[in-house]
Amino acid sequence: MAEANSTQEEGEEAGISMVEVLKEEQEREMDAAAVLGAGDDTTCTYDQGYVKRQALYACMTCCPADNGRLAAVCLACSYHCHEDHDLIELYTKRNFRCDCGNSKFPQNACKLLKDKLPENPENEYNHNFRGAYCTCQRPYPDPEDPTDDEMIQCCFCEDWYHGRHQGGNVPPGDEYAEMICGECLPKHKFLSYYMSLAVTTVKSEASKDLVEVEKSPNKNTQNKVPTSPKGEKQTIGKSAEDCKTITLLQEDKEKTESKFAEEPTKKNEKAEVNGSKENKISRCKLDVLTKQELPSGAVFLPDQWRKQLCTCDVCKAKYSDEGVLFLLDDEDTVAFYEESGKSCNQNYSAPVQRELEALSSLDRVTRTEMVHEYNTLSLSLREYLRKFAENKKVVRDQDIHEFFSQLEANKKQRPGSSIQLFCK
Repeated sequence: MAEANSTQEEGEEAGISMVEVLKEEQEREMDAAAVLGAGDDTTCTYDQGYVKRQALYACMTCCPADNGRLAAVCLACSYHCHEDHDLIELYTKRNFRCDCGNSKFPQNACKLLKDKLPENPENEYNHNFRGAYCTCQRPYPDPEDPTDDEMIQCCFCEDWYHGRHQGGNVPPGDEYAEMICGECLPKHKFLSYYMSLAVTTVKSEASKDLVEVEKSPNKNTQNKVPTSPKGEKQTIGKSAEDCKTITLLQEDKEKTESKFAEEPTKKNEKAEVNGSKENKISRCKLDVLTKQELPSGAVFLPDQWRKQLCTCDVCKAKYSDEGVLFLLDDEDTVAFYEESGKSCNQNYSAPVQRELEALSSLDRVTRTEMVHEYNTLSLSLREYLRKFAENKKVVRDQDIHEFFSQLEANKKQRPGSSIQLFCK
């Protein structure tokens, strides 16, 4: 009886572990579909001009970090023109035209599209294209950094930052949609009118003893701070080292949105001037908003915050002058790009779903045996590949076929097993 119970428990645990493996595979496929799904892995995007948003790769083989040439290639070129090269994944960038085969790649012509201009003058580059990120100018992942820190992309400059280098107090991922880094914030003064929309605003790491936190609207955050009836600064702690100044906003997101609702981009009445009528001019939202001091650290903003930006002619001209007119484009956000990628690959989860359904239909004994075979395969393959890593040898297709042939031969010597191994 005890043996039967043990076998049953083993089968249940095996079933759970297999489900977890399949679900992890599904999550990886979802992530890949989000970034690559909207792209074309067979056609260079050069002819599309400056693509609104696309996945990009910097080739360190063709453009080493120390040669001064910054460039990036599209998804298709990364596969067909730089397949054996040292590539850095840049995730996505906006308004970029593929550089593959232009003057920055004198020794490597594009295999997918021959006729290209020498340069793409409207492309914008930063240190990410050299494999450096954040204010610390370090690579990612950083082999010398023992700290496990999330990297967050600024929706303005599109550089990636460590959370601790933008103040450290990063809100939970489900509470914000976009981040504006402490480098970009002071460059765009109009943002001072929208600070009450922010989820959290923190001081930069250089002034850790003063942390300014904006009140998070409609969020039940775990880290509560004491409030003052007048929104005055409060000091917590007695020692100077532990002192932290917390400034509470006098206006939260609901009040700001209420103002927007009361003054919803009204049109001025038509006026008669010298017998002719002036065009309608939308009222500027900044007339009803309070300008606030910009923090010195990063700002985290909720979903749809861009919808609250003023779209009058004056503000639009300002956005254009400052190079941030993309803020008014609903299709500019990374979230929109990722959703488009998933929709282009609606069947990405179908194979995993079928595997889950097949697993659930198996009896306990078969499921236990399957997991045993899976664990054997996993351990054997890991040990086999470890030898290649130790000897710094490249794994070839024939090596993998040899591994599975040997594994199948060993399996045939073990009687009683009904699970088949396949080499794909």
